[in-house]
Amino acid sequence: MLVLVVDSSTPAVTAALVEIQPDRLVLRAERCVVDARAHGELLAPQVESVLAEAGARSTDLGAVVAGVGPGPFTGLRVGLVTAVTMGQTLAIPTYGVCSLDALGHAAAATGQRILVASDARRREIYWAVYGDAGKRITEPDVAAPAVVAGQAAGLGITVAVGEGAHRYADILGLPLRAELLYPPAYALAELAAERIRAGDPGESLTPLYLRRPDAVAASIRKPVLP
Repeated sequence: MLVLVVDSSTPAVTAALVEIQPDRLVLRAERCVVDARAHGELLAPQVESVLAEAGARSTDLGAVVAGVGPGPFTGLRVGLVTAVTMGQTLAIPTYGVCSLDALGHAAAATGQRILVASDARRREIYWAVYGDAGKRITEPDVAAPAVVAGQAAGLGITVAVGEGAHRYADILGLPLRAELLYPPAYALAELAAERIRAGDPGESLTPLYLRRPDAVAASIRKPVLP
């Protein structure tokens, strides 16, 4: 089955086409561009590009997998709206995966506890801790790096991954794995593969914001005249 994977929870705008076979996954095509201000402009052309590279059409898709965050409001909703629209238009199921889980899954190593952190702006990070086989140990949260460093001190963490971990490495004080900055498309697909193979019903793609958007509509109208 051909599956479209999209993620816009970080500055990396990702689209990929993955073939889910009974015993393995095959990455057929992938596009990833890092640009925190161009999610809306980049994602749709990337989807068209991966389909063209694989010689496929949108009607060949059997499912859509989307990273549901956590991530900043504006960027994250681009990927989710794209996934929901394609799922409804093509009448195919959609499956959500926590974007931090994808990094934790990709970084998993026996005997290690891993801090996954993405940049949340406002001098904060989205973060969670993962153990063997990429199993999540703490729930996703958002906090200042110094707060995370204090909470992580007693969790036996041995390494950190993600853009947020690199940006605030001096505060977190943990060894880094440089090759894992953003959620890999193949990891997102792997975390949804069991549900897809089993033919589980599609899911509502609920964004994991963890905090209110930067722009909030005023609740009280101010008078024009004094």
